[in-house]
Amino acid sequence: MSLYAILPDHISPQARKAHKWVYGYDEKYDVVVISKDGTIGDIYEINGLKIALPALPKAKLPVGKNRWEVREYPKDLGKLKTIFEWNNQSNEFKVKWVDFIQEEFEKREDGHWFMNRNVPTYITGSHYMYLQWSKIDIGLPDFRESNRIFFIFWEACKADDRCYGMCYLKNRRSGFSFMSSSETSNIGTISKDSKLGILSKTGADAKEMFINKVVPIVRNYPFFFKPIQDGMDNPKTELSFRVPAKKITKKNMAEYDDDDIVGLDTTIDWLNTADNSYDGQKLINLVHDESGKWLTPNNILSNWRVTKTCLRLGSRIVGKCMMGSTVNALAKGGQNFKDLYMDSDPRKRNNNGQTKSGLYSLFIPMEYNLEGFIDEYGHSVINDPEKPIMGIDGRLIKIGAVTYWQNEVDALKSDPDALNEYYRQYPRTESHAFRDESKQSLFNLTKIYQQIDYNDSLIKDRVLTRGYFHWRDGVKDSTVVWTPDPRGRFIVSWIPPEKMRNNVIVKNGKKYPGNDEYGAFGCDPYDISGVVGGGGSNGALHGLTTFSMSPDVPSNMFFLEYIARPQTAEIFFEDVLMACIFYGMPILAENNKPRLLYHFKNRGYRGYSMSRPDKAIGQLSKTEQELGGIPNTSEDIKQAHASGIESYIEQYVGLDQEGEYRDSDTMGNMYFARTLEDWARYDINNRTKHDASISSGLAIMATRRHTFRTEVKKSKISVNFARYNNKGNNSQIIK
Repeated sequence: MSLYAILPDHISPQARKAHKWVYGYDEKYDVVVISKDGTIGDIYEINGLKIALPALPKAKLPVGKNRWEVREYPKDLGKLKTIFEWNNQSNEFKVKWVDFIQEEFEKREDGHWFMNRNVPTYITGSHYMYLQWSKIDIGLPDFRESNRIFFIFWEACKADDRCYGMCYLKNRRSGFSFMSSSETSNIGTISKDSKLGILSKTGADAKEMFINKVVPIVRNYPFFFKPIQDGMDNPKTELSFRVPAKKITKKNMAEYDDDDIVGLDTTIDWLNTADNSYDGQKLINLVHDESGKWLTPNNILSNWRVTKTCLRLGSRIVGKCMMGSTVNALAKGGQNFKDLYMDSDPRKRNNNGQTKSGLYSLFIPMEYNLEGFIDEYGHSVINDPEKPIMGIDGRLIKIGAVTYWQNEVDALKSDPDALNEYYRQYPRTESHAFRDESKQSLFNLTKIYQQIDYNDSLIKDRVLTRGYFHWRDGVKDSTVVWTPDPRGRFIVSWIPPEKMRNNVIVKNGKKYPGNDEYGAFGCDPYDISGVVGGGGSNGALHGLTTFSMSPDVPSNMFFLEYIARPQTAEIFFEDVLMACIFYGMPILAENNKPRLLYHFKNRGYRGYSMSRPDKAIGQLSKTEQELGGIPNTSEDIKQAHASGIESYIEQYVGLDQEGEYRDSDTMGNMYFARTLEDWARYDINNRTKHDASISSGLAIMATRRHTFRTEVKKSKISVNFARYNNKGNNSQIIK
């Protein structure tokens, strides 16, 4: 996985020169411009967001040490509290250090270019303030390429008027707390009539961040960046600025006097962690630290709904949120953060151009940010080097970050919970970051995560295809056609050959699936098109093949996943029907929501609807005989359903270390991440939100229906023969 891609052809060289580029989102070219000088150069794509950097300056960049170096702060300037020095001879003030100070203001505003390992490198103004002027626990921070990408992405979030900020999925010790503290200090000391806030997983953590990070950074700013502060030098609850740092230039120097000094009226504070923190307040910047670790009764989703309104006036976004966290186990706050993160994908937007959450998600894998594996130029040593490389800490790096990580993983394989905790702290993929505790799962979490990790390594487009089914020429009950489309509701990993498609068998005027022996579908339907307040559970459909000797059919493989809620239930019913006809396979559906089954029956496809496999035909109710389906609500069915999923996972998901069902080094072929994740958190006592598990479990029951059939007990015919006493001339019956 690369941190970013450069898009050389997204905008032609002619357009780059001819167009007047303005800081912000450019709708015509679908790019967020973070340049403030009217030029653009490289266009980065970071997690689906296209970002235009400023053009390389025409003046040749000084090489210097050919890496990042802090600009030396002149000792004489450091001793001053004002740039005005009284000249006794001329009996007037003498201005000193104006050029130095003006350059620092410009870098703070526009960013900075420098040569790094012979490559011209751009950092944003916020990143410059972090590197040059933010004192952290080790002194001044080191330059890291991963942090450069972080700040470029953050600058794009600030520039984009559709965006409320960032949701950063981080790894441990990645520097987010200090970077966000630096940005809070930067914005707070240059903004007027504003309020900035800090929240964390607890009030104590927010207070610690304020006292030990934000306040020291502001306190150590040079005098020309530091406003006059109201109150104590080391406040515990609020930083209040009354007088701004005046941007001083040669042009306005002669006009600078006491009348120009006005109050900032800007404050930075923190609040205790609660769902309604900052409710009703207007913020220009909000730091949400450790938001993946909010414990019950606090809920990051509930809080975000509140604080999101603090960052806007009507529909206009006036503030930004800097949210970042490693993630707790899903039951300990991790699930809420995961939902928020997944709702922040810049590639998925509503008609207003915004993500569902309003935020933009960013994930930087562990190997780009692991301490001890950053070279002297700020780049990560990901793979094993041919010879030792000098690290930024002065120590030689002999192995790559990935090798080190893998060694740690191998050492923890016998302890699933410890392994999952390590994955969450140092994730290489988003799936790692959202690992759950194995003791929380009903199924074999080790196998499930083995499969998820393997799937993450695949090129998804070569394994899975998204698309939709439709009737040829729009004529219902004719021929079903598959069309790939990235907007489609279906995801498939196998399409049958032409000769198997639309295989319908007609018996006595009734239609039956022609590929019954090759697989089946399971379905968790819904009946009502809309629910009060929107939402409602999804309809889910899964296709699974049986064991097959045919070269055309993969054995025991889930080949289709559909988890969606179209605008009407009728659209869902037709989607399901077309999938069954296209593949020529039957379906086992829940019959407690019977409209889907009536849809099949009324269209003449009752033969596609399987009857419950746990009962003989004579034991079915009248409705079950009419429609088919299975109730899936009784305790016996629930247990059989869960047992089917458990058995399938053991046999066909992840690695089979013992080689009982397949070669021990052969990975399973279950490629549907959403279903795997649903299995990982499946709760048999609360199945409402587990549409994927219900549907996939029914598909397993359908393909293994012979194992669920109840044996019909044979009645024993009792024949009693009369016994007689044959003594004497006449026999007497013995009673």
